[in-house]
Amino acid sequence: MKLNARLLKVLCLVMLLSAGSIGMYVSAQPAEQVIKVVAKKFDYTPNVIHLKKNVPVVLEFTSEDVVMGFYVPDLKLRTDIIPGMVTRLRIVPDKVGRFVFVCDIFCGSGHEDMTGAIVVSE
Repeated sequence: MKLNARLLKVLCLVMLLSAGSIGMYVSAQPAEQVIKVVAKKFDYTPNVIHLKKNVPVVLEFTSEDVVMGFYVPDLKLRTDIIPGMVTRLRIVPDKVGRFVFVCDIFCGSGHEDMTGAIVVSE
């Protein structure tokens, strides 16, 4: 029985040390960058978003007036932007370039000018 009790103590100690190491590893990870994007008739602010290839980012959208859309065809990204809500869209760009985004929900006269770009660099 002494051997089992000793083994149990060693296993408990190993588990505690491992849990502490995992906690340190998780807390050492950098938080994803959050970029706030405000949509309002007929504008996105910012309307140019600079990202790095393979670096995860969260785009956080709000609308000041009406329901909007956010669509980046070349990156296959799409979301609705609802007034009074925060919409989060996680992106990990996997290619370099300039990618146009548009509002794809009609929001009134001037809607066709509501565009911007995501610029991804190395």
